[in-house]
Amino acid sequence: MTIDAHAHWRPPVLIEALRERKQKPYIRENISGVDVLLDGTREIPITEAFDEIDIRLAEMDKHSISTGILSLLSAFTWIERLPLDSSIPLVELYNNGMSEICKSHEGRFAAFASLPLANFSAAALEFERALGLPGIVGAQVPGNAFLTLNDANQFSPILEVANKHRAVIFIHFGPRPGDSWPRVPKNTDNMRRRIGTLDMQASLSSNMVTLCMTDFLKPYPNAKILIHNLGGNIPYEVERMDHRSLLDTPEEHLPSKRFFESKVFVDCNSLGPRAIEAGVRAYGEDRIVFGTDGTEFGSEWSNKAVTDANIGDVARYKILHQNAKNMIGDLVHLTSSAEAAE
Repeated sequence: MTIDAHAHWRPPVLIEALRERKQKPYIRENISGVDVLLDGTREIPITEAFDEIDIRLAEMDKHSISTGILSLLSAFTWIERLPLDSSIPLVELYNNGMSEICKSHEGRFAAFASLPLANFSAAALEFERALGLPGIVGAQVPGNAFLTLNDANQFSPILEVANKHRAVIFIHFGPRPGDSWPRVPKNTDNMRRRIGTLDMQASLSSNMVTLCMTDFLKPYPNAKILIHNLGGNIPYEVERMDHRSLLDTPEEHLPSKRFFESKVFVDCNSLGPRAIEAGVRAYGEDRIVFGTDGTEFGSEWSNKAVTDANIGDVARYKILHQNAKNMIGDLVHLTSSAEAAE
């Protein structure tokens, strides 16, 4: 059975809280009678099917997904960037709601916590609290968190908590408090392609360079790191990085060696079979986990990509199941094939 390490969710209790907010962002009914999230720049329709647990479980069963590791949908991560008096109640509500879903469907779901990122001490406290809740196996942080070593050092209090509990830090493309966002102007041609692929992959690549080519993670040997989308463009760019390194710093370990020997996990969400093959060559077969970005992309694409990739059955099994199991360790009970079939 497959473990989906990249599956978004929003518990109904969070939706209700956003309906009650008096200031944007909040949820309101638009002139067409559709509930939308108004965040100041966009109207994002609230699709009820996204919140229906039975629909999600049926989708998982259809594609032999035994366990989904849930995280906050990107469109809602602004709750993490609000001032603390607004952010803390919302992230607590979210984390408690995610834990309730994990408890009521034990083994089928685990979850990454949301954190109040306007203050790193407060974020660490909430992370510590959330890890005491059933089903919480780590926290999601924005992709701008580790663009450089200076950026990464600010997140050290969060890494300390993860290291203490052997928990996962899930790095997902997005801004920190105070970041200008999106970085691509609204009227730019092909905006979705530029933001949702080009800018995203470049950002994730910078995270990988910080985490794999510096000593930042050395004080946190027990923390698990997961970056989505194969860690950006590294599998395609690493040969150029090696060439540049041989010219500039021939005495140092090659980037390809650093990436291959790193303990950072990556997921293969939304990418194709050729990308997964390149990922296995760049990182090996023990640190790539399966992800769907559910329900943004659905499960069919990711399943087909892993099936069609020319990587061998052993690597395929590791990506679909074993690597994610190793990543989250004993933090949560995982549903077995027999349990999922019941």
